[in-house]
Amino acid sequence: MPEHRRVLFVTDLAYQARGRRYCDEDIFLTSRLRDGFDIALCHPLDAAALMDAFDVVVVRNSGPVLRYQKEYDAFREQAVARGIRVYNPLSGRGDMAGKQYLLDLSAAGYPVIPTIDRPEDLHLLPEAGQYAVKPKAGADSIGLIFVPREQLSDLAYGDILVQPRIDFRYEVSFYYVDDTFQYALHAPDAERRWVLEPYEPTDTDLAFARRFIDWNTLDHGIQRVDACRTREGGLLLVELEDLNPYLSLDLVSDRARDAFVASMTASLHRFLDAQPRV
Repeated sequence: MPEHRRVLFVTDLAYQARGRRYCDEDIFLTSRLRDGFDIALCHPLDAAALMDAFDVVVVRNSGPVLRYQKEYDAFREQAVARGIRVYNPLSGRGDMAGKQYLLDLSAAGYPVIPTIDRPEDLHLLPEAGQYAVKPKAGADSIGLIFVPREQLSDLAYGDILVQPRIDFRYEVSFYYVDDTFQYALHAPDAERRWVLEPYEPTDTDLAFARRFIDWNTLDHGIQRVDACRTREGGLLLVELEDLNPYLSLDLVSDRARDAFVASMTASLHRFLDAQPRV
């Protein structure tokens, strides 16, 4: 029997998230991945010290890196310098690299909530009752505030993004392993983001989500495309999560959950085969 590859599974089991239990998801995932890998769990602050002994570091529900940004940056630098294989790969262009992608996609005409970061671009924002102001390095709505248009010119620009507050019907998330769609979930009540239900996407929905998966150019890894359904019926990108997307695996069917585990297992093997350790 071939020797199992060694996986360092990075997770903060004690992290408290609104409406989700991160720890349950990672306990489930590691219990299933043990069939194909030798797995050890560690806190994100311990990853850099331990990673040399493993074939791959899998970053999962590690919580917002904003809480330990200096240590996370050091982990990334050391992983690259020492040839450590990290999954998701550190080349992601979505949330992994901050919120710049919202500006880039908005400027390029992608279906994304209009986003600016300079006062001279305020004219590019549509009229709205309120505007969302969020840190470029934010996560989990940390630092998010809403202001009326007359206050936009008084903001301290530089490290913030500004978007119109969209009057949407609901939010929907599309989950991918590598470039393969797995399942979708939506929040029918716009005021309860994490009360999710299974969602059957249309071909148009999947074409929307696929544009952002293709744009991100990650050959391996787990991604979540978050969007909102406008009153007019279209979809706008809210977030492209490619660092440690929560998967809500407890809300999908047994079949979808089993398929996700199989897809992640196959993806990890492909990643290890394609990325020899230097």
